[in-house]
Amino acid sequence: MTIPLDPPQIHPPFAPYSHGIVVPAGQRLVFCSGQLGIAADKTVPADCEGQARICFDNIAAILGEAGMSLANVVRINAYVTGREHLAPYMAVRNALFAEPYPASTLMLVTGFARPEFVVEIEAIAAGPA
Repeated sequence: MTIPLDPPQIHPPFAPYSHGIVVPAGQRLVFCSGQLGIAADKTVPADCEGQARICFDNIAAILGEAGMSLANVVRINAYVTGREHLAPYMAVRNALFAEPYPASTLMLVTGFARPEFVVEIEAIAAGPA
């Protein structure tokens, strides 16, 4: 079981995430490469919400290969191409995760390799060895 770190002497998180996470000894880690909002059939939704759902579905599939799920995610790094994508991305993320929330960073970037992508998400998960 991971332990969230949210010290009272610093500003609380702005959203449902933890400032830090302790991964107990003996856990194994899975590092997921950044996932884009492209489905297996090569479709790319035009909106951030749709792309974010696919990103997290892809991450869930990767973790499934290791016998884990999104519940094992301890760290999320997400990148969006505009401020208008912040709320849709966070709505998807917030619907998928519960306490203890993973540590999370969300950054604005100028773009990705293909212009139709508006979000990319990478994750780290920890689970039983």
